[in-house]
Amino acid sequence: MKSGPDIAMVAALVGDPARANMLTALLSGKALTASELAQEAGVTPQTASSHLAKLEGGGLIEPEKQGRHRYYRLADPDIADVLEGLAGLAARTGHMRVRTGPKEPALRRARICYDHLAGDLGVQMLDSMTRQKLLRHRKQEITLTSEGERFLERQLQISPQMLAHPRRPVCKACLDWSERRHHLAGTLGAALMQRFTELKWAARDATPGSRIVNFTRNGEKHFNRLFGSAER
Repeated sequence: MKSGPDIAMVAALVGDPARANMLTALLSGKALTASELAQEAGVTPQTASSHLAKLEGGGLIEPEKQGRHRYYRLADPDIADVLEGLAGLAARTGHMRVRTGPKEPALRRARICYDHLAGDLGVQMLDSMTRQKLLRHRKQEITLTSEGERFLERQLQISPQMLAHPRRPVCKACLDWSERRHHLAGTLGAALMQRFTELKWAARDATPGSRIVNFTRNGEKHFNRLFGSAER
């Protein structure tokens, strides 16, 4: 492509294994230090600084200073969607890590994708909301119905006003890498995940860089009451 967006530059930034590991760690939605990201990437602190400077210069991450520490996070939620999509492409084309860790099943069941629920439970939630006519889901376009607005207010105290954002859609389809189907992103996906946490139905794994979301027994019971799968 001789004109238009330079996808080769972005691909080069993401394509380095160390930088890819750093970006994947930031999919947790948490801001991480250079030391934590160096550990995730398996490189020295000096090498990590060089990689972080390139990612920041390329607009993929942004720093945040707090006291003596400098933290890094993804620059935009859209970057998380792209990374999740690339992970799905890698899975579909057979480019998987040689060794899977002991936490792999938990990661596939429920994980954070920047700020919304992904994995088996994330896909289940979108399927259920579509089946209940709370959402209209056609291909990659998702819209919240009036019935869905009433459901959210009645069941979870989430009002339509809470979902308004000048630069982010209310609903967005995000391709789930492990399920190879869509889960729900956008401000609604973020609001639902936040509400699950507030209600203590679910909690994020405290390990730096971990994306696992653990539902309590009571939380999963409430989740399935609202968003149970078709088989239930």
